[in-house]
Amino acid sequence: MRFVDEYRDAATARALAAGVAALCEPGRRYKFMEVCGGHTHTIYKHGLEDHLPEAITLVHGPGCPVCVIPMGRIDDAIHIAERPGVIMTSFGDMTRVPGGRGSFQDAAARGADIRVVYSPLDALKIARDNPDHQVVFMAVGFETTAPSTAMTLLRAEAEGIANFSVFCNHVTIIPAIKAILDSPDLRLDGFIGPGHVSAVIGCRPYRFIAEQYGKPLVVAGFEPLDVLQAVHAGLTQLSRGHAAVENQYSRVVPWDGNPKALSVINQTMEPRPHFEWRGLGFISHSALRLRDRYAAYDAERLFDLPATRVADPKACQCGEVLKGVLKPWECKVFGTACTPETPIGTCMVSSEGACAAYYNFGRFSRTRVKEATRT
Repeated sequence: MRFVDEYRDAATARALAAGVAALCEPGRRYKFMEVCGGHTHTIYKHGLEDHLPEAITLVHGPGCPVCVIPMGRIDDAIHIAERPGVIMTSFGDMTRVPGGRGSFQDAAARGADIRVVYSPLDALKIARDNPDHQVVFMAVGFETTAPSTAMTLLRAEAEGIANFSVFCNHVTIIPAIKAILDSPDLRLDGFIGPGHVSAVIGCRPYRFIAEQYGKPLVVAGFEPLDVLQAVHAGLTQLSRGHAAVENQYSRVVPWDGNPKALSVINQTMEPRPHFEWRGLGFISHSALRLRDRYAAYDAERLFDLPATRVADPKACQCGEVLKGVLKPWECKVFGTACTPETPIGTCMVSSEGACAAYYNFGRFSRTRVKEATRT
């Protein structure tokens, strides 16, 4: 296939769905986790669950980088942004993420200078153009976005731009998947592996999932047929009684990853001893911080941060949603008190959030959708 419409061909999708149904053992139920929020949106935008047999359940994982940032880190960022002479920069989907003291939008309403950028290089340009201000980039994302942060640090160092710093919140996917596998809350049969992250880290780091836990993982792209092919491949492995890592997204993902991207990450960043994830708690070596060589560009070292933990609102069940324990529509405030316009939790804010996917595409429950179809 070469063109986008070929990855959305209805006849091929029906054939794949029939193949999936044929692989299901009578009386057995299967649960696959799509790790990446991009897959969640594909599944519900195109109604893929409605084409799969009842025996298969797809659950979403912690692959939305905005959703997993704990409220305390948002408060720390706001603390920096409200300092005199500071310009805080961030990606657009961070602006409405709630912390204990509100969001970036609330801080901007109080007078903080907070600007949306599309790349950390945009933040560096703002620093270059405003030498009398301290410009901070709120760095978020998995290994997908870490290389752009790393390259910006190298550019800042090369140009000697001293009024630029990074508040680093980059997280890593492998420890999070391991935490999911070790969780007693959820039993999974396999994974649909993230495509964007894997374009950087490759497929090799996932081997422990098959070798130690006996679960298949299929790295997949983001078109409807990509996801259906991943489910089919995972079920094929289960039907044959073995587990392995497969790369369905080979048109983008190299098996060993992107060595240049990995090199610049390793040059500028190192694993943190531990990091708090929303819904998953503290996970060892699951996030990155700047190396000592780049201390002059590290906002955590340049600013005195409160670094306090903030509990999620009691009504919010983002943690259970991120772990795949609950479907978004099972949350008590989903679609009522918590909407994209008035979000209580991060899963309703981000463009990759599971709750936003369900809300925007009307996928409240399989039962409700099928009842609506019959009527």
